[in-house]
Formats: sequence, C-alpha cells, structure tokens
Amino acid sequence: MALKPTRRVVTGHDAKGKAIVLFDSEIAAIPRPGGAGVTNLWVTTEFPVDVSVSTDRAQTPVAVPPPANGGIFRVVEFAPESAHAPPVDHNKMLHGMGIDPATQGYQRHAHTHRTRSIDYALVLDGEIDMLLDDSEIHVRAGDVVVQQGTNHAWVNNSGKPCRIAFILIDSQTPPAWMQGWKP
Repeated sequence: MALKPTRRVVTGHDAKGKAIVLFDSEIAAIPRPGGAGVTNLWVTTEFPVDVSVSTDRAQTPVAVPPPANGGIFRVVEFAPESAHAPPVDHNKMLHGMGIDPATQGYQRHAHTHRTRSIDYALVLDGEIDMLLDDSEIHVRAGDVVVQQGTNHAWVNNSGKPCRIAFILIDSQTPPAWMQGWKP
C-alpha cells in the first residue's frame, strides 16, 4: 500500500503578536507493521495547552496513547486485511504501540487494545470495521467516532486502504470495574 503524505499548516505568532504560519509542509507517513502508516501532526504534553510554542511539536516522541495531560493529532492509514498475513503476537503488538498488556481487557481480535484517552476519529477515505467487545460497527468516509477509552480493534475488510484522522486526549483512568472486564 502506498502511504499518502499529509499537508500540515501550523499557525502561531511572531515577536509582535501577529498571527503567522509557522509550518506549511507535507509530512510523510511512517510505515508500521501490518501495512499501516502513521503521520503524527501535533503533540501536546500539558493542559491547558501552551499556544505560544513555536517549535514543531510533531517531533515529540510518542507511542499510541497520548502523553499524560496531553494529546495527539495524527492520521493513520490502515491497509486491507490479508488472508496470507502471519499471525499477530498480541503482547508484542501492544508493546510496539507503547501499551502495557496488563492494562488491557478482553482480546476479541489480535489488534484489540484500548488507551486511557478520549479519541475523536474522522474517517477521511475508505471504510473500516471497528470491533468492540461483542459488537462491531462499519464506518465510511465522512463518519465520526467518539471513543471513550473503549476496548476496540480496527479491521479493514474493504480490500482498499482506509485513512482516519485521530485526536487522542488523555483522560482519567477508567473505573476499576472497566479495567479487567472479560465476557
């Protein structure tokens, strides 16, 4: 799958307080195992957010979950599922995402995970299935998902790439009854 770059425009202020463009360029997607690509567009590490920053916060090293008291704005490209793909080691996948397997619940699919965050997702191109613990929902370009720390997996059965813009914002730890839920 050919990964698409994303044009990113970041505004800020000059020394006199005038609104200016700080960055305007295409950002290349970084290939991930399984054919996915990730483009981190902006990362914050504090709340309330310091909007006086003029450095490129997309360069902040992050895994899948957002930093404590922060957020991540990214685009993820999901390759279509392949019937010939090797099996996925769930724990290895979680570690690669920066997620501690001990914090996870029920594993319905090899890509099942959850983050301590509220995630806003906008499907830009294509279509994909979001698997929850005992249900699934099919979403298409233009659809929006608000995910409140739920256990989920993204599975692209469409045969074509799918691009989703995600905004992940750190949240409170889910209640104890949600943390180890098993069906």
